[in-house]
Amino acid sequence: MPFLVLFIIIPIMELVVFAAVSEHIGLLTALLFALLTAIVGGNIVRLQGMHTIVSMRESMDAGRLPLTELFDGFCLVFAGALLITPGFLTDTLGFLLLIPRIRAFLRHIVKNHTDWAVETQGFEYQSQRDPDIIEGEFVEIDEEEKR
Repeated sequence: MPFLVLFIIIPIMELVVFAAVSEHIGLLTALLFALLTAIVGGNIVRLQGMHTIVSMRESMDAGRLPLTELFDGFCLVFAGALLITPGFLTDTLGFLLLIPRIRAFLRHIVKNHTDWAVETQGFEYQSQRDPDIIEGEFVEIDEEEKR
């Protein structure tokens, strides 16, 4: 079923919408508009992606798991894929994913409808430690216990 939706139904819907839009504004204008949305959307994805990477680094430096940033990163990747796909419906969905409040709403839905549990105990960013120290555990074994 996902194959049918992804490769048959969505392209047919895109063609219908593109034909209706090009009938009103002209074919060349519709093509230029589709190209412009891909260019503008790609630049916005790049800028927000860099911001997400910086925010992820700050969370890790503070010793927190960057779960929000990871979710935003996945949304931005998906938005980028939608924006480079030609069509007005996919562009609309891609631009919606670029809105932080929409991503926060989606994140809220995912948190409330999944069983994801994150154990944050013991999380520490490794670069804050001395690189010459190797942590480990050991057990002393007596020679008499060994026999």
